[in-house]
Amino acid sequence: MVNQVNISINGKQTTVPDSMTILAAAQRLGIKIPTLCFYWGINDCGACRVCCVEIEGSDQLAAACNNKVAEGMVIQTNSPKARKTRKMNVELILSQHEVQCTSCVRGGNCELRLLANDLDIIDTRFEDKVEPFDWNDDFPLIRDASKCIKCMRCIQVCRNVQDIHIWDLKNRASRTTVGVSDGQAIEESKCSLCGQCIVRCPVGALRERDDTDRVYEFLDDPEITTIVQIAPAVRSAWGEQLGLSHEEATVQRLAAALKQVGFDYVFDTNFSADLTIMEEGSEFIERFTHRGEHALPMFTSCCPAWIRWVKAYYPELVPNLSTAKSPQQMFGPIIKTFFAEHADIDPNKIRCVSIMPCLAKKEECDIPVMNDAQVGRDVDLVLTVRELNRLLKSEHIVAASLDEVELDSPLGTGTGAAVIFGATGGVMEAALRSAYFLVTGENPDADAFKHVRGLDGWKEASFEIPGAGEVHVAVASGLANTRKLVEAILAGEVEYDFVEIMSCPGGCINGGGQPITDNLAAPYLRSQVLYGLDKQSEYRFSHENPSIGLLYNEFLGAPLSEKSHHLLHTDHNAWCMPNEVCADEDCECETE
Repeated sequence: MVNQVNISINGKQTTVPDSMTILAAAQRLGIKIPTLCFYWGINDCGACRVCCVEIEGSDQLAAACNNKVAEGMVIQTNSPKARKTRKMNVELILSQHEVQCTSCVRGGNCELRLLANDLDIIDTRFEDKVEPFDWNDDFPLIRDASKCIKCMRCIQVCRNVQDIHIWDLKNRASRTTVGVSDGQAIEESKCSLCGQCIVRCPVGALRERDDTDRVYEFLDDPEITTIVQIAPAVRSAWGEQLGLSHEEATVQRLAAALKQVGFDYVFDTNFSADLTIMEEGSEFIERFTHRGEHALPMFTSCCPAWIRWVKAYYPELVPNLSTAKSPQQMFGPIIKTFFAEHADIDPNKIRCVSIMPCLAKKEECDIPVMNDAQVGRDVDLVLTVRELNRLLKSEHIVAASLDEVELDSPLGTGTGAAVIFGATGGVMEAALRSAYFLVTGENPDADAFKHVRGLDGWKEASFEIPGAGEVHVAVASGLANTRKLVEAILAGEVEYDFVEIMSCPGGCINGGGQPITDNLAAPYLRSQVLYGLDKQSEYRFSHENPSIGLLYNEFLGAPLSEKSHHLLHTDHNAWCMPNEVCADEDCECETE
């Protein structure tokens, strides 16, 4: 039973449940209480003391984020005492924060900077004591200790949402700081590179390795043909930081912007997502119809953060992974073989750049066993959506003023099945659409498998495929949910045939490389963009993509052919996570 209590906030009377925090009650009344370390559903530790309020009858100020209301409570959110204390707390935080805002990646959307402006802080009273910055700049995830404000959001999201515990507090009292747990270097840890800590950090203490200068090296070389691919989830969010509505931020307008930057060809990762479905769907049908010969359930392999995680924590499940490469890594070798021949371009002079919503993609393209075209790297470079936005801004491109252009052919064609890859459940739904066809020779209703949609962390469903049988599937997003699902499978509590995993809650739409926003509804809104595009697509099944048919007819032969296996599949045992004991003599890692 919910007990209601009567309270007063800034003179406004209200009745609220006694389980509600002061912050939530104030928000219900339309009263803003400034916060910094707080993040809904993730962090309410009250570390920063910015949300302090005065409660009548108490000598101590209270943190509004983690103190609950009580009967008769009279609260002042901006009393002289609260206002002065709040301002002093922020000044103390600023004294331990490197304030080179003009050269910070979060200069335009830093929560600390906005808060300081709101509190009219134009000078600080305290001596600066900034922590030194010492980090491996080659690692895809960068932590700048000099900007860390010890809000603990990174610790909480890594612990409570992802259940990895990479970040932890170090030292005590005034020397307290945040670092990699167990005293490890980040490159030695089991970090999945999901990047969720970056999108929760309120300042610029966490960011991706910036590779935009390398893009310019490619673009400025007249002998290089530059090719860029755009991931499915990118179109759901790329315009957010540029002031574009979802209707304005089309992939065709992004293609126009990238052409203006100087890329020679703009292609769609939707094409290789369809290719992934042809290979992975065929692989699933092979495993499902020959159950005694293959490991089940089969897990999807599109998410490199999930691949890193399962190799680090559950290596016994690596045989269950689909051998199909991710769409990004399928795109690279096709560009440097089939397309290079088709366009009469020296593949050694091609540089393939990916625009991805993901941090782990930067690491994925570095894995040596992914380079099967035998002309250097299959994918040369990965930019996050945030890096893309910085690239467009540095080129002074006003995307809203650009006329749309179509993506280049033949690798610019994708289906509705491919575009939903960016949302949790999308890979599963797309695979089932084509798996049904591969078995029956007929298309199901395009929305027959929509029960795997939605932002729930763990979903399951069963579908009948005539001629094959009943398929039991599961979908998980977020690594804490993934751990629960995996443990249930290993304990024999659940049994599935096919499982999709996305490391980021909600899927790639909420990836660690996406624009940073305080809109809690962003994952839902972004997913609706993708499902809307699917609904409008001329083709909604991967096997109907005419460019995919052309590729198989002229080059690959058929799904799971020898050439397909060579270019589009990989051995997940052929590389190792840090501190992994390697027993494979042919592995290209350096561990023993």
